[in-house]
Amino acid sequence: MRDARPYHHGALRQTLMAHALEAIAAAGPTGWSLRDLARRAGVSHAAPAHHFGDKTGLLTAVAIDGYRILARELEASWRETGSALELGVAYVRFALANPAAFEVMYRPHLLRIDDPDLLEAQEAASRPLFTAMRHLASRDPSVEPVSAAVAAWSIVHGFATLWLNGDLPPTVGRDPEAAIRVAAAYLFRSVHPPATVTDVD
Repeated sequence: MRDARPYHHGALRQTLMAHALEAIAAAGPTGWSLRDLARRAGVSHAAPAHHFGDKTGLLTAVAIDGYRILARELEASWRETGSALELGVAYVRFALANPAAFEVMYRPHLLRIDDPDLLEAQEAASRPLFTAMRHLASRDPSVEPVSAAVAAWSIVHGFATLWLNGDLPPTVGRDPEAAIRVAAAYLFRSVHPPATVTDVD
């Protein structure tokens, strides 16, 4: 008869990742060790290494999960609204709801950047943005999709980072979604007049 164990393989992996997110939130992506993680989860010191290999492997797994969640949320936003502006709002919403994963996802020096699952998840997360920019370009020839995508990503990513760090001035207000709609609207002024920025598609 097999010994009873507190977790089966998949559940332990998810438990370790949940504790990793807690550790990242408390001490940043590098301020903890796999031994700390094992202690938090109440498992042997070897358990995290068994599932992830090393800390880089665990952070890569956190980033992959983050990108997959982001991809689902961006795809849902585009499907439901067809709005490039609301796509940006969805990006900010994700970042504020998942700050620990967000902090890891865009630090390539902490990740296995050639991991096939990571590359696939990153591509899936970027797809809705480029779809939206190509849609805008089809309506306005002055819009160059790649440059527009970089501009849009820069605005929403920068806004999310500034909000999470508490660096934005009080005049921005307390509603991040309302604030990013105002800020991101400047990107779309050449496509739609300011009076209709909430209806940009």
